[in-house]
Amino acid sequence: MAPALAIAGTTAVGIGAFAPALPQTSTRIQWANSNWGQRPADPLDAIATPAALDRDQPLFREGDSADNVFEVTSGIIRVFKLLPDGRRQIIGFLETGDFLGLSFNENYLYTAEAVTPASVRRFSRRRLDALIDENQEVRRRLMAITANELLTAQDQMVLLGRKTAKEKLCTFLMNLSRKAARRGLNATRISMPMGRADIADYLGLTIETVSRTITCLKTAGLIRLLENHKVELADAESITELADAA
Repeated sequence: MAPALAIAGTTAVGIGAFAPALPQTSTRIQWANSNWGQRPADPLDAIATPAALDRDQPLFREGDSADNVFEVTSGIIRVFKLLPDGRRQIIGFLETGDFLGLSFNENYLYTAEAVTPASVRRFSRRRLDALIDENQEVRRRLMAITANELLTAQDQMVLLGRKTAKEKLCTFLMNLSRKAARRGLNATRISMPMGRADIADYLGLTIETVSRTITCLKTAGLIRLLENHKVELADAESITELADAA
């Protein structure tokens, strides 16, 4: 991901100027040919093809030819890599506005699947290369996205390597809270549609540890578990302190 920062102020040459691949399109996905009118002023609209995914449906798999770049427009998509022994490491949960596949690699390095019913926009890498070369606005936008991916990856390294189970879970909850706030949603009553197995594979914990830690936070009065996969942050200040290992 580092190359994205090194090219600031220079002329971009296709999406190879940006950084790493997240994990081709599932043959079960039916791509629509209608115009995409969600953001009429967006230069990417002209080359976008929308699609809908069912829960747990793959968008692409690790090793597929990386012919396309994707933007999430609704729902949540998990991005993960399988280890040789079958264990799964979830790299992240992507939401509206997040991109997948911004890389110079010929194949996707990860698998992407829908956690919830989701929708995406697909961009041909060839057409996106041409648009990046000619449109400074698109170039700046994708550079900013790539730089943010680098910061997220650095945070994930600290999360997996140094934090306790309670600190990891609190960090996860605060990240969901901040994402909700950025989208104009309630930051103290957050949606957590991913299962505990997903959370465990993201935080580098076992399912049992995740369950125990959630119970611990609930018993301490820091969170309340609500219906429809929602969690209320009853003591956001204390959760923030734990997340920051303060």
